[in-house]
Amino acid sequence: MAFPRKHLNDDEHLVVDLHPHWIFLAPSVGGLIVAVAVALLVIFWLGDGTLKNISGPVMGVIVLMALVWFGVRYAKWRTTEFAVSNHRVMSRWGILSKHGRQIPLERINTVEFSQSLLERILGAGDLGIESASEGGREEFTDIRHPDEVQREIYIQIRANVDRAPGWAAPQGAPAAESAAAPPESVADQLTKLDELRRNGVLSEAEFQAQKARLLQS
Repeated sequence: MAFPRKHLNDDEHLVVDLHPHWIFLAPSVGGLIVAVAVALLVIFWLGDGTLKNISGPVMGVIVLMALVWFGVRYAKWRTTEFAVSNHRVMSRWGILSKHGRQIPLERINTVEFSQSLLERILGAGDLGIESASEGGREEFTDIRHPDEVQREIYIQIRANVDRAPGWAAPQGAPAAESAAAPPESVADQLTKLDELRRNGVLSEAEFQAQKARLLQS
């Protein structure tokens, strides 16, 4: 299930569209495999007898519980979506009830990722986004190739700077939030440009060119 296009604006397109990494399913898959293996071992090892007649149904219930756990986990995996557009970062999740959150690109201050050694090998990790939004810091877990996602977010932020140095709020931002946010001062915009330069998104020459354009406006 891809991120629903009906939730995008007319001038908006996705650059990242992901379900959680398959490592999200690993515990339930491992539990199911262990339950089936133990059930087969116990049933064949006991042979015929009263104990087998008792243990057979018990192991069947354990396997069924493991299968239900896997089914629920898989449903969560299918219904959890992480996306980045040219306007915002979005996440949706929930099997029966649905939840979602979004962070407009112009409100993002920093994007960090973390990976354990195993996650680096498997291409998974977590993403942390610091923003000026009410939520502050948002954490996204089990992201596929979080370093590449981080880079793509910075690319889209840079594209927004190039298109509109004034950091106009995207149409997808909630109306109340957009109305409450005052126009950014030149000093604020220079601070964000300096942050992009320090993160390696803008070169020194590009930073100076954007700075000169802001000071002349």
